[in-house]
Amino acid sequence: METKKKLTHTFYQNLGKLFYAIAASDNQVRKAEFDKLKQLVKSQWLDMDPIVDDFGTDAAFEIEIVFDWLNTQNTLGVDACFDDFVAYKNEQLHLFTSEGRSLILKTAHAIADAFSGINKSELIILAKLDIELKK
Repeated sequence: METKKKLTHTFYQNLGKLFYAIAASDNQVRKAEFDKLKQLVKSQWLDMDPIVDDFGTDAAFEIEIVFDWLNTQNTLGVDACFDDFVAYKNEQLHLFTSEGRSLILKTAHAIADAFSGINKSELIILAKLDIELKK
């Protein structure tokens, strides 16, 4: 019997932190980066799991909500967001399938590339992410 791994709200919230860390790694989140994230959430992430919130909204939208909140608040730094994601990944390895890891990397690269290509600080955090997801 095959069981489908059910993703959680916390999973999507931590992805929001990760993608914010990617966008903010050069100390500035650009509209193009957030727009790219929103486009990818709609086109790629909504199909990952059927989980919805209390209002019937797909939980994948929590990626955008957390990203936007972090960008607005500007209180949690890039390293803290990245470290929170890594800690969550290490605690919940079973949620990180090969398909999910691939989509995470695809999304991270697309966000970094959304404004004038990938710069040095984005390249560094992308390399760290690639290493973490291979563990």
